[in-house]
Amino acid sequence: MKASHGFIVLSICLMLNACGNANHINGRSMKTALKSVAIIKERLPASQRVEFEVAYWSLRNQIKDDAEFLKAIDQKTPADIIEQGKVGFAKNKAAGVAEVAGYDNWEQMIAKQIEHRGEQDRGAVDPKDKKAYPIVDYKMRSM
Repeated sequence: MKASHGFIVLSICLMLNACGNANHINGRSMKTALKSVAIIKERLPASQRVEFEVAYWSLRNQIKDDAEFLKAIDQKTPADIIEQGKVGFAKNKAAGVAEVAGYDNWEQMIAKQIEHRGEQDRGAVDPKDKKAYPIVDYKMRSM
């Protein structure tokens, strides 16, 4: 009986420990990293989603080696990733990288990304809205 109580307490402690890092990136593998990034992105306020996503992928572009990238993002919060993205932007700006040369600062780049995504959303076509769908006529006619 005592063993079952100990097992229950141990399993509850393990579950609480596993659930405690919900806003941290799990960097064990690329698959777990992408899953945790997707979950974190859904939980972020709309104003921070684009900034987090841009920072994450700019960091990925800077670090090509998977193991090194996973080590760099493991157990990081969205604020940590955004801060790393800002540092990377400053380095790229100072180095004269063409991708960031058109932006004066990080905020301008994020604003441009948000504007660009807004344009994409307005131009999106619903796949259910087809032009050549069959016409169904419900009028009863005599044969």
